[in-house]
Amino acid sequence: MEIGVINSLTNGGRCFDHVAQFGLKVCQLACWDTSLATREVARVVVEESAKTGVRVCAVWAGWSGPAEWNFTRGPITLGLVPREYRAQRVEELKRWADFASWIGAPAIITHCGFIPENMTDPEYLPVVDAIREVAQYCQQRGIGFWFETGQETPVVLLRTIQRVGTDNLGINLDPANLILYGKGNPIDALDVIGRWVRNVHVKDGLYPTDGDHLGREVPVGQGKVRFPDFLKRLKEIGFDGELIIEREISGEQQIRDIRQAVSDLQRWLAEV
Repeated sequence: MEIGVINSLTNGGRCFDHVAQFGLKVCQLACWDTSLATREVARVVVEESAKTGVRVCAVWAGWSGPAEWNFTRGPITLGLVPREYRAQRVEELKRWADFASWIGAPAIITHCGFIPENMTDPEYLPVVDAIREVAQYCQQRGIGFWFETGQETPVVLLRTIQRVGTDNLGINLDPANLILYGKGNPIDALDVIGRWVRNVHVKDGLYPTDGDHLGREVPVGQGKVRFPDFLKRLKEIGFDGELIIEREISGEQQIRDIRQAVSDLQRWLAEV
């Protein structure tokens, strides 16, 4: 398991200083601006990756339109679930699939949204069809389509993978998101979806304490993920992918928290 960090696609692709400052050599390259998904930017990314020795283990693919990360408007704004944004976002994810193939990344990752819990919901199968369209497009380009966990329970994610049915599907497991959204315990979730996990976000958080607001993100090791036990279970199921640190704040505190997470992960990994 190699330690890496989320890295934003900026500066026309000359953007790997953020990774290098932590002494790391792998990242997820994240971007919400599809105007950067061009061959020219891809060429620069490939050059800068070779120059810095930083490997891109996946492209985190954003989409346009509203995005509210909460229980109230999240279900009607996030991912491929809202009908009014679905077709546009399918096409945007296809553009990121092209970009990922141009830079040699193995997959794109995205949030698909609050996938309906009830499989008889009339919107469930259209969401599955939209995911399948993107996954098939990725498959044609020789890359994977990976779900980031968050707005759905592990069993809903498992069901959806089975319904989509392509053989290039995987999961970017964000253990904190399962907690922040109150969707599950990340260690137990590995019993349900462990075989599909390709990348892991190293992020921590606390469970919701009321029904209207998400739980709170906290520095790695200060929340409910229980990282030493989580890493041990990942090793037991044979996971050997990347551990990508994500701290969703900015400024100097983010840098300090990432450095601490690198140190803690190195210690925890030496003990499993």
